[in-house]
Amino acid sequence: MNGFDYEFPVRIHFGRGCFEESLRRELSKYGETVMLAYGGGSLKRTGLYGKVAGILQEAGKKVVDFAGIMPNPTYEKVQEGARLARQNNVSFILAVGGGSVSDCCKIVSAQACLDADIWDYEYASRQVPTAFIPMGVVVTASGTGSEQNNGAVITHEAKQLKSALWGAYADFSILDPDLTRTVPMRQVISGAFDTLSHCMETYFGRPEEVNLSDEINEAVQRNTIRNLRAITANPDDDEVRSELMWASAMGENGILKLGKQTDFQCHMIEHQLGAYTDCNHGQGLAVLHPTLYRHIYKSAEPKFRRWAREVWGASSAEEGIDALENLIREVGLPGTLAEMNITLDDDTVQAIARSTFVMPGCCKQLQADEIAEILREVK
Repeated sequence: MNGFDYEFPVRIHFGRGCFEESLRRELSKYGETVMLAYGGGSLKRTGLYGKVAGILQEAGKKVVDFAGIMPNPTYEKVQEGARLARQNNVSFILAVGGGSVSDCCKIVSAQACLDADIWDYEYASRQVPTAFIPMGVVVTASGTGSEQNNGAVITHEAKQLKSALWGAYADFSILDPDLTRTVPMRQVISGAFDTLSHCMETYFGRPEEVNLSDEINEAVQRNTIRNLRAITANPDDDEVRSELMWASAMGENGILKLGKQTDFQCHMIEHQLGAYTDCNHGQGLAVLHPTLYRHIYKSAEPKFRRWAREVWGASSAEEGIDALENLIREVGLPGTLAEMNITLDDDTVQAIARSTFVMPGCCKQLQADEIAEILREVK
């Protein structure tokens, strides 16, 4: 794809090699003290940290490091970031990494401006924050689409909940496909499957009748499947990396959700699985999706038949689900929890099932006993 700028509502800078120029252009709009947020050591090992820090210094910014954001960001980490932001009078947050980094920073941005505990503020008081520290995102690992919206998934370890919180929209997001080379291939594959999952979770929501949003969605799914296979075959294909990065953005920038009540039941189950096991998100989705769909497809069989035909070239809903499962195997994603070295005893299965939020957009309203059955089947 050719490079472009786009805003809906996040300002997007997309294209190979756009990172440095786009970041320099944006930094002039913000204050002096910048929190540079990132995850593990890969940012420094690959030299990207030095490039970002250098650009910040050239722009006359004072840098406050916020490192160590984990793949499943915790509520404790959010609070650490908020304290750091307050103590240093941070005027801008720059999140560099994948969805975990941007998710964490969205809530740090809100919590730093809020006197109340943000979890209680949103879940007990049913309010959403309105004041934020401005933030921007440099994406290195695509798949979550987190840089496109103001939702975040945070693990509250004390409550054993992995749940959504609402925070800041990034003012801008930089999507330079070259930066995806800084992360391992297993993360690229896992992220691409997360993109496909986002699309499917939106597609199978209501209404089930044919509509333009879903027809666009079918095209994004086909694109993701084709390029997921292509990146597995040739990790050095720059065009494929570009396509996967924009497909990720399309999955979560709101376009596919226009006029839709989304499903996201698989995400809800995986979130609670992650709350108890800290499992990899994309891999957990890959394990769950085929089994979940075999449990629910008869409740929306015409839509599953159309999906099988338009996305997979299959003739029945069952064949479409089989094709999804075959793709998971083909690209090296796990098909069982055992392949992820996760073992669940029945008490944990029941606890996960009972604490899973049942989504109103799913074509079948699952009960805790059926969620438990799904978890047992994927063990």
